[in-house]
Amino acid sequence: MNQAQPNFKHEHITVLLSEAVEHLVLKKDGIYVDCTFGRGGHSKLILEKLNREGRLIAIDRDKSAYEEGLKIKDMRFEIVRAHFSEIDEVLEAKGISKVDGVLLDLGISSPQIDEGDRGFSFRFDAYLDMRMDQSKGVTAAELLKKIEQKELEKILKEYGEEKFARRISTAIIKERDEVGSIETTKQLAKIVADHMPKKEIGQDPSTRTFQALRIYINRELEELKEVLPKILKLLKKDGILVAISFHSLEDRIVKQFINDEKNRDTLPSNFPIRSDELPKPRLNIVTKPIRPSEAEVKRNPRARSGIMRVAERTAH
Repeated sequence: MNQAQPNFKHEHITVLLSEAVEHLVLKKDGIYVDCTFGRGGHSKLILEKLNREGRLIAIDRDKSAYEEGLKIKDMRFEIVRAHFSEIDEVLEAKGISKVDGVLLDLGISSPQIDEGDRGFSFRFDAYLDMRMDQSKGVTAAELLKKIEQKELEKILKEYGEEKFARRISTAIIKERDEVGSIETTKQLAKIVADHMPKKEIGQDPSTRTFQALRIYINRELEELKEVLPKILKLLKKDGILVAISFHSLEDRIVKQFINDEKNRDTLPSNFPIRSDELPKPRLNIVTKPIRPSEAEVKRNPRARSGIMRVAERTAH
């Protein structure tokens, strides 16, 4: 395939940068984990807030992000190429059993979108890869070669919240069966656009389809569900969890997890158990959800959908 790629490079602007680090780093000599290094915006500011005894472990499964992290020459900093759901194994290998804070900046980063050959964006004509870790797993193109219509419809509905999931999935499978495969971003985007009965102003018709496939390919929601209980176990008392989400599916999981751990002592009043035997809340909400300011959204429109939740470890 020899499609010319646009000469386009989008500078990565970290969303809710100062707000996240301000809430996260409460101990200058603490041990912190940046589970989603990306291009290091949060990590670099965290390091500025730490003293000589502080320590920061960063995690990212993306090769480009990992290589960017290796450029940071700081004795207090290490980066590991891994899935963030492997946080417990990463820290155990370093002899760390408890940490003072963990940051999750969820979703996809601007460089991943803007590297056209990664196949994340309908703006570039490229192979449908969509893997955050390109060393393993099935690409979106490979998935579309074998998937059945019903399963694809379910993916579009659950991960993309696509109202026209049945119509779009049927069209994709029909095209695949006729031409043999769907292997490029433009090919997929055209199929969706041609069969979208109602288009949203200001949004490409294939946005939700691309989102759904990306989330499914990378197991993003499953990874999030796996990592949250692990973070809870790793946090010291008064340790902080900061989670930044960019769509409702992620935020719903984070919100539900925090609320469940906050309300563990809510049992019926007539339940046969003494008050001192009640399961104690393990998280406390530090602040109401924080969204980017109007000024930040103006500087970086991609920040618009961001929402940050902050919780504190209370009891063990």
